[in-house]
Amino acid sequence: MTQTPDRAHAVAGNGGGVVSGDLDDELEPGGEPAPRAPLLRRVPWLRVAIVVGLVVAGIALAYLRSGSGVVVMQAVATGVLIGGVYGLVAMGLTLIFGVLDIVNFAHGSFLALALFLTFWLVNGHGVHPYLALAVSVPAMFLLGMLVQRGVLSGAMGKPLENQLLITLGLSLIIENALLLFFGANPRSVALPGDRGVPILGAVADLSRVLAFVGALLLAGLLFLLLQRTRLGTAIRAVAANDVGAQLAGIDTRLIYAVTFAIGTACAGAAGTLVAPLVTIEPTTGALFNIIAFVVVVLGGMGNVVGALLGGLIVGLAEQLGGLYLPGQSPLLSVFIVFVLVLFLRPQGLFRRAA
Repeated sequence: MTQTPDRAHAVAGNGGGVVSGDLDDELEPGGEPAPRAPLLRRVPWLRVAIVVGLVVAGIALAYLRSGSGVVVMQAVATGVLIGGVYGLVAMGLTLIFGVLDIVNFAHGSFLALALFLTFWLVNGHGVHPYLALAVSVPAMFLLGMLVQRGVLSGAMGKPLENQLLITLGLSLIIENALLLFFGANPRSVALPGDRGVPILGAVADLSRVLAFVGALLLAGLLFLLLQRTRLGTAIRAVAANDVGAQLAGIDTRLIYAVTFAIGTACAGAAGTLVAPLVTIEPTTGALFNIIAFVVVVLGGMGNVVGALLGGLIVGLAEQLGGLYLPGQSPLLSVFIVFVLVLFLRPQGLFRRAA
């Protein structure tokens, strides 16, 4: 389905993966591509340094609050490990927004679907939890292709509320289908040989470490796909200017479907990686959905690398917040950070202002 001619994405810059630079930086006034700066020059080093300084200050304050270095290191280790998984979930969500310009409220439900698929493979067929990635990722990729071509293609270029209602409806359908077929009883997946692993004075479950490593590897593969392959070049071209991409001979309809499928596969991979860590219920994806949207806004809408960094920030905020505000919901500190960023830098931490 052809987009309206005036539609162009102001996607994230600074080497963010979807488009490496704001649209105005990619094109000269005459419409010709501008020379691209080296990656190191496109990284917002000053903002990165400020964020790192704030994180260090937050860790120091947490130490003063708790009085125990072991407790603080445990919170930091746990926050970084779960933050990597948050980043992977958000990368899929921000990729979909950056290319299709669709806010996908069904993203968390796709993750929940992958959780139940992993549970079925592990408990029903004896598959190792992480070997289930070989099934869940392709399955969610194909599902994403079908959903985009069959359901969302008609919403492309339509008002935002149309897209929101469609994706929200998809989310409700998936959650209720899982409730119908699996019931409401909580389930879990056990990782064989799971044990504590010492990390800089802290102890983390092996399942958390493996989930973090897997998330980083998949995030790296996604970045290389976007930056070093013909498909990635086509995705970035469509994200920058879909009309121009069509004139260059790119099948934009196919790119939309493939991009949505990749984003859905990211949610599926994250679901399998966290299966040994969470209670599996039809509504489990809702929490990840909320966190993913927070991460996407923190990192800058459409910024793939920013999503990964935002995930680490949210993971740390969630865990350190438990030391600042004991007895409160871990999400309270996350939303405090979220609101502060919205006030001080609404375009996100790692995206330039339009």
